[in-house]
Amino acid sequence: MTIYDELVARGLIAQVTDENEIKELINNGKAVFYIGFDPTADSLHVGHFMALCLMKRLQMAGNKPIALIGGGTAMIGDPSGRTDMRQMMTEETIQHNCECFKKQMSRFIDFSDGKAIMINNADWLLGLNYVEVLRDVGSCFSVNNMLRAECYKQRMEKGLSFLEFNYMIMQSYDFYHLYKTMGCNMQFGGDDQWSNMLGGTELIRRKLGKDAYAMTINLLLNSEGKKMGKTQSGAVWLDPAKTSPYDFYQYWRNVADSDVLKCIRMLTFLPLEEIDAMDKWEGAQLNRAKEILAYELTKLVHGEEEAKKAEASAKALFGAGAEADIPTAELTADDFIGGVIDIGTILVKSGLVPTKSEARRAIEQGGVAMNNEKITNVKATFTPDDLKDGPVFRRGKKSFRKVIIK
Repeated sequence: MTIYDELVARGLIAQVTDENEIKELINNGKAVFYIGFDPTADSLHVGHFMALCLMKRLQMAGNKPIALIGGGTAMIGDPSGRTDMRQMMTEETIQHNCECFKKQMSRFIDFSDGKAIMINNADWLLGLNYVEVLRDVGSCFSVNNMLRAECYKQRMEKGLSFLEFNYMIMQSYDFYHLYKTMGCNMQFGGDDQWSNMLGGTELIRRKLGKDAYAMTINLLLNSEGKKMGKTQSGAVWLDPAKTSPYDFYQYWRNVADSDVLKCIRMLTFLPLEEIDAMDKWEGAQLNRAKEILAYELTKLVHGEEEAKKAEASAKALFGAGAEADIPTAELTADDFIGGVIDIGTILVKSGLVPTKSEARRAIEQGGVAMNNEKITNVKATFTPDDLKDGPVFRRGKKSFRKVIIK
């Protein structure tokens, strides 16, 4: 099976512009491709996971990835999939986020000896002259076509700023620049990026002539990846300081039965033959498939040692009830008002719920316990002495925190 056939079999490719040429390049290790990551936070999340895994697969097949950090495009903000304008970030925040991305990406992609390139589009976008861009690049774009683009439709209903309207031009310019300076011949992205990606291809053809070689691949990154990357309490981060390895493991352990094999195909590096054999699994066997998924992805992101610890902790908690290395939340003396702390504050401080209103709702629904004893009083309070032994608080069936006083 060729690498392209494997990508198709794993369900990664949704649409391409020139399949025969793409097969030729990818299968022979001749692709120089880029995927963009706008640094809107100080950590990548599992919504980026599919893109990172794809880059790793193609690099293993001899192709050259370009990880494009959007330090320049982040100054504008991608309107795709948004109903409101993104919050403007300072240059200092963007630069900090870029550095965090670089560190995390290195766990997936080998940047040694020129095997891959990491670059920031701020290096060329921030130095552009506005009038020159209007004349040189803006003349290549049809406003009518841009307004029909999927990435703008949702924003048009509530108001699309002129700032955001420029995002397509900036992303298209990225491909044009990388094509000219680095020989980049492919760009990958999610389905809501398709219009932006085609804009880059068209810009190259119009500026460099019809014989200029450019192509794009569209992958279901956002429709699948963003859905995977959200939970009731927010994003699942790749940074262990934001989402612990245990919580990361538990997130994948709790995926829906209907999604588990799809996730294993798309995100793990297990052989397809082994995955295909799981197609007939059902009932309790699907729980085993979820454990395999959780272990493989935790190992990929946090290393084998952390994956083993997370797996052992989960089995201890849900198995024989032995002592488990579960995430710990620390309280300080300042958290106690009048010598007590209420249950809502404990749940929020420990990260089991995002807000006190969510804490109240969870308690009223019978989903909160301390050391396996259900808490029914939404106004329950605890003294430092009540918490001196490090009790384990639980929300739902599978979210736990050991609470200690620092």
